[in-house]
Amino acid sequence: MEKIYPEQAPKRDSNKIYFLIAVIVALLGTNAYLFFKDKKANDRIVTLSDERSRMEVEIDKIEAELDKSNNANIQLTADMREEQELARQKISELREQLRRGKLTQGQLAKAQREIEQLRYFVNKYTSDLQELQKQNAALTIERDSLRTTVDNVNQRATQLEQQNTELSSKVKTAAALKAGTVNVTPLRVRNSGKESDVTRANAAKKLRISFTVADNQLAEKGMHDVYVRIVDPNGNLIASDNNNVFSADGEDLQYTYRTAIEFDNTGKIFNIDWTNPNEFQKGTYTVLLYADGYAMGKSSVTLR
Repeated sequence: MEKIYPEQAPKRDSNKIYFLIAVIVALLGTNAYLFFKDKKANDRIVTLSDERSRMEVEIDKIEAELDKSNNANIQLTADMREEQELARQKISELREQLRRGKLTQGQLAKAQREIEQLRYFVNKYTSDLQELQKQNAALTIERDSLRTTVDNVNQRATQLEQQNTELSSKVKTAAALKAGTVNVTPLRVRNSGKESDVTRANAAKKLRISFTVADNQLAEKGMHDVYVRIVDPNGNLIASDNNNVFSADGEDLQYTYRTAIEFDNTGKIFNIDWTNPNEFQKGTYTVLLYADGYAMGKSSVTLR
């Protein structure tokens, strides 16, 4: 009886199948690796982009805080001006780095650290500025207080000066000569030079003004100018020269005649003779005396 053996597949075909399977598995693994690699890369790109955006926002906030601090209108010290300049320079550098866009994760991390340092610096700068504001406010209060004190002192000084002026004026007024009695006598002068009292206008040639000076311990002893103003019956001042002017009672006045007397506070009688360059008129003549810048006394006489 003939034996029948089953037919065996060539060994070479089996090896091919295994090889194909291995190739397929390898391709599938490679595709999976590339897929996950691309996905991870995309995720990293998105992450890096988000990080840049976040840091740009952070820099905007820091710069806004710096601008807000500068709006305080405070006179900065030299150190604070230098610190502000450094801060703005760092902000500009960070913006330039982020603008370029192509940053590695390490570069982004370094930029993040620099931003943190910048924030710390700006916070310190803001704190220093606030302290400077407080100091300025305290100085302003102190200045205003000193200004008020100075104003009060000046006001007091002005008051004292005014009081001194008033006191000086009072002393000056009190020291001025004042007439005790004043009498006016019309006189006729004969060719022989003899004088006699008259009452008629056509006979009178001059007026004799006799007066005493009241007792005054404040008055300065010695020579004093005496100004005489004579007003005629028509109310006109008799003055031979318009330049005959003196000051009394705070105003400039014309005078008729000027002379001087020696005051010694003994109560003696002084006589002033005034000769009329014109004819006397009927009526009343008023005589006013002034000395030391004030009215001294007055009297009048009537001629028929």
